[in-house]
Amino acid sequence: MPVSARPPDTDVDGAGAGRSPRRPGVALALLAFASLITSLDYNIVYVALPDIGTGVGFSARTLQWVVSAYAVAFGAFLLLGGRMADLLGRRRMFVLGLTLFAVASLTGGLAREPGLLIAARAVQGLGGAFLFPATLSLVNTTFAEGRARNRALSVWAATGSGGLILGSLLGGVLTRTLGWEAVFFVNVPLAGAAALLAFVALPADPAPVAGRRFDVFGALTATLGCTLIVFALVQGPESDRTDPRPLAGAALGVVLLAVFLIAEGRNPDPLMPPRLLRGRNLGTGMAVTFLFMATLGTLPYFLTVYFQGVHGYGALRTGFAFLVPMGGGLVGSLLGGRSATRFGVRSTLLVSLTMSAVGVSATGLGISASASYPDLVPGLLIFGLGQGVAYTTMFAAAATGVPGHEQGVASGMASTGQQVGGAMGLAVLVAIANSGTDGKTGEALRVATAHGLRTAVFAAAAGAGVAVLVALNFRRVDRAPEDTAAAAGVTS
Repeated sequence: MPVSARPPDTDVDGAGAGRSPRRPGVALALLAFASLITSLDYNIVYVALPDIGTGVGFSARTLQWVVSAYAVAFGAFLLLGGRMADLLGRRRMFVLGLTLFAVASLTGGLAREPGLLIAARAVQGLGGAFLFPATLSLVNTTFAEGRARNRALSVWAATGSGGLILGSLLGGVLTRTLGWEAVFFVNVPLAGAAALLAFVALPADPAPVAGRRFDVFGALTATLGCTLIVFALVQGPESDRTDPRPLAGAALGVVLLAVFLIAEGRNPDPLMPPRLLRGRNLGTGMAVTFLFMATLGTLPYFLTVYFQGVHGYGALRTGFAFLVPMGGGLVGSLLGGRSATRFGVRSTLLVSLTMSAVGVSATGLGISASASYPDLVPGLLIFGLGQGVAYTTMFAAAATGVPGHEQGVASGMASTGQQVGGAMGLAVLVAIANSGTDGKTGEALRVATAHGLRTAVFAAAAGAGVAVLVALNFRRVDRAPEDTAAAAGVTS
């Protein structure tokens, strides 16, 4: 059965609503391709980090900012990106995000000093913050809630999982054959082509509705508050314990976000309508995406440390080692939409999160200084399948019941929970993993590192169990109207 588009929205209240593409399959292919580009970049840079550090002149302490600059900008601007998609047009923001991504990638590949590369990565993060909510809201508004949307989200998520696999392998190959610069240059033609294809595959944005205002104060307080909090979460573990800046930054960020929430309640045209926070599914979705990334989303980092730091894998061998969990994630993403349609989004999400927690626990059991890769395979396969299904369905659950003209900011809200959760979870779990390694060298350090990683992975599994309990709060919507009609034999 082909994926069908929703009928044109009648709730036209912004630049992003009101029109469906003539060929929804082509539109979905482009949106999935954009997902592949961003996920490809995520893993491809990780694999090339040692060579980037040597080639550009990063110290061991500053190399983390190749990753962190992207994370800070991405997490900070998601709310703004989501609201801009609603007000200014989703296709416009889709194209702008890809354009920024392409220009920043070219600049990163040409960079020969750390400051320029960090700035390029920050602009990449900004492009991702505009691109991600525009892409997700385009999926959610193009395809009707229920069967069509579930299947579209499966394709979107599966392509992202495929990008992670391709990034792991391509990063190793490009770094070894063409140098670290190639991991940036490869994004340029891909993002550029996707931006041009948007004018053909995606419907033009309608004109903004007269009388709508852009909430400048809300944009400033939300963006600066998110920036400070994400910066503190990323920088805190790497700073000296006597350095007050991370804690002060986090405190100021919390104050700014509190001011933002108070001001939004009094603004007739807010950046983030407060009533969306009171929505049961979206509020639960933000909590689940936060816990998902704080726990399950950290596993690739710890596996990289385990493969390279404990067992001495190189970049290419590490890429191949990720084939099992990433392949499982690809299959899980493809199964997610069908499972959600057949068994309901809530039930599918609960089972997949439970499965993921079991897989992470089994992976922890396989981690030790003397273990081999086959000891990890059962746990990695279960984890990959579970998290692939969960990633698809948690966004579907969060978007359920949100009006079409607010899907952009809703996507930004759910994505903000995802990004902040990833930064916070990684900071906490890295501290747990490193707690027993101080003062050790040689074989003692290798053994202590494996033990610390095992403990951190078990802590992540426990956190994933908490996500299962939170997901129980999702409203049960097992059938959308279109599915009920289909079940009754009604056709249009």
